[in-house]
Amino acid sequence: MKILIGYDGSKSAEASLDDLQGAGLPADCEALVFSIAEVWLPPQSFNGNGSGVKPDDYKEVHLRKHYKKNKRAVGEAETFARHAGDRLRAKFPGWKITTEATFGSPGWEILDKADVYEPDLIVVGSQGRTAIGRFFLGSISNKVLTEAKCSVRVARGKIEVDPFPVRVMIGFDGLPGSKAAVEAVAARCWRDQSEIRLVAASSQIAPVAIERFVPPIARWVEDEVTAESEWIERLAESSLQVLRDAGIATTLHIIAGNPKQVLIEEAEKWHADSIFVGANSFGS
Repeated sequence: MKILIGYDGSKSAEASLDDLQGAGLPADCEALVFSIAEVWLPPQSFNGNGSGVKPDDYKEVHLRKHYKKNKRAVGEAETFARHAGDRLRAKFPGWKITTEATFGSPGWEILDKADVYEPDLIVVGSQGRTAIGRFFLGSISNKVLTEAKCSVRVARGKIEVDPFPVRVMIGFDGLPGSKAAVEAVAARCWRDQSEIRLVAASSQIAPVAIERFVPPIARWVEDEVTAESEWIERLAESSLQVLRDAGIATTLHIIAGNPKQVLIEEAEKWHADSIFVGANSFGS
């Protein structure tokens, strides 16, 4: 398995390294740690002949200073990448780990590197070094998540309530995307006693005003909810079997409400370690 890890030294990037221990990854992965300095580097020779900067040319002097400053930023990115590589080697001694640094727009650079490296999984932190806000993805992680051609794992730091067993939630709606998420989870190498929870959101049907006091309408609502739950259970049978055949304890939970809210609320209640969703699940 090949993994591309975008790392910038932020708390979220550090969390993404720790998070990999609970990701069910095999012991023989190939990983590339990739750090990007968000700068533009002008060419070293600014006057075209390589003889240095003319003392009376302010623009070239300014460019030279700009180059040196940004060259230091690239050196910092190289240090970040080496640090992350060392941390991963300590955590995963069986992995083949390399590091690399470059400059440019981080989102674009990660996607371009993915086109060349062809990873099975890209790992990024939820927020960059300058991002603020707890519940929103940064622009880099959002770009990678929406445009990458392979699976993406977005990690954020969390308070460890009960680190064992690993708890994994899968958003399920019966579409190919959610089934692909199930297959991806089944293919991972999970620790003993890990738990998988398949979560499906059903329509939230409720009569309003005077209608809720009319028995026929109330019965119709109840029948509709029951019928939808039974339909979801039938859709989930094969996916549940795939996970159980992989030796993972798996349960199905059907919850009325908006899928986007249901998944987050259930993950927080259950203290899930990660959420898997398919690229085409829940309208994503």
